[in-house]
Amino acid sequence: MFNASPIILSTKRLLLRELSPTIFNQLFLKKTKQEIMDYLHLKTEQDFEEMEERYTKGITTYYTDYKGFQLLDRDTHQVIGHCDFHTWVPSHRRAEIGYAMTDEKYKNKGLMQEALESILTFGFSQMDLYRVEAFVAPGNTPSLQLVQHFSFKQEGLVRNRYQISGQMQDTLLFSLLKPEFEEWQSNNRPDQD
Repeated sequence: MFNASPIILSTKRLLLRELSPTIFNQLFLKKTKQEIMDYLHLKTEQDFEEMEERYTKGITTYYTDYKGFQLLDRDTHQVIGHCDFHTWVPSHRRAEIGYAMTDEKYKNKGLMQEALESILTFGFSQMDLYRVEAFVAPGNTPSLQLVQHFSFKQEGLVRNRYQISGQMQDTLLFSLLKPEFEEWQSNNRPDQD
């Protein structure tokens, strides 16, 4: 389907299929609307329009880049979510991470934890990141637990960062540095008791 094969990461229960600017270009320049919707697992016309707008406005700029992954059930290859590095600034070795489990039946099974470990490992080792940031809504308990599991450090409250349903919302800023993740990895190896 593509000239450049997407990167595929794997975990015990997931496949993580790369979505990059190159892949977006190949999709939107060479594929039909239905092929794009099928590949990106877009369910509605609105989903397609939002993705098309993101593509046409540019998912990269002179300063920032993007690298994302679709989360696929390893057995069925069904797309169940995504995890991505957006606002990636290669020159400063930092990126913001975002994630969502889009299929309800896969929530609360530890899959996002599995995906995030793989994505963070990839980010620090293959993308040469030194800092990963996560913005989390104060009431989003599952996401707060997820970033805390990986030893992200809370840096503060960012006031009125997002507009949701017409209302400005605060968010908590967390960060994880490469040495902190390496320490987390060494303390959480499967062979550890």
